[in-house]
Amino acid sequence: MRIFGMLLFLPVVVAAQTAPSAALVRGTLLERDPQTVAGQFSIRVADSQVFRYLFDGKTYVERDQQAIEVARLQPGENLEVLSDGAPGSVLRYARSVHVLSEPAPQRPLSAGRVRAYRSPAERILPAGTLTFSGVVFEMNSGRVMIHTRDSGDQAILLRGDTRYLEDGDLVQAGDLKPNMRVFVRAGKTLYNEVEAYQVIWGQILGPH
Repeated sequence: MRIFGMLLFLPVVVAAQTAPSAALVRGTLLERDPQTVAGQFSIRVADSQVFRYLFDGKTYVERDQQAIEVARLQPGENLEVLSDGAPGSVLRYARSVHVLSEPAPQRPLSAGRVRAYRSPAERILPAGTLTFSGVVFEMNSGRVMIHTRDSGDQAILLRGDTRYLEDGDLVQAGDLKPNMRVFVRAGKTLYNEVEAYQVIWGQILGPH
């Protein structure tokens, strides 16, 4: 009886381990479903954990600043995945996927060089490490204020190259309106202010 109970518990443990809690994850693509409409893909992160994600036709995928389909992703490519919880699933839903350039070779820092080397592609697409989810309650051309569940009100600067995605499609900054629920991929400026690299809103994958 004890062995039978452990066998019933095992799938639950495995499922929990395949659902990453972090909204922004970087790793190497292991495999993907061949379907272009909807399916799953998996990545391996630096500590060898494997995370699996859901995708559909609204998942935004970008390589070299060009939108592509999930079917064009190749195993071994380095990806940055921005994800949401998916209703009715232990897996997270991939809202956007960016193909990253190959890691640059490490170079020793000289006394006058205080920043590590970054490839041109990385300079075009800043490496944001922050994510916020909340409702827009105030905004202007240079800043948006959102109310988050975890950290209260958050001011986020809008850059000239901030990208705006609605239902997986690129849209204009003017399409962002108050009272919208948004998901923001962001980073910090030299003055420790939060700035947005992506602002995403719209429908996510529903339960199957």
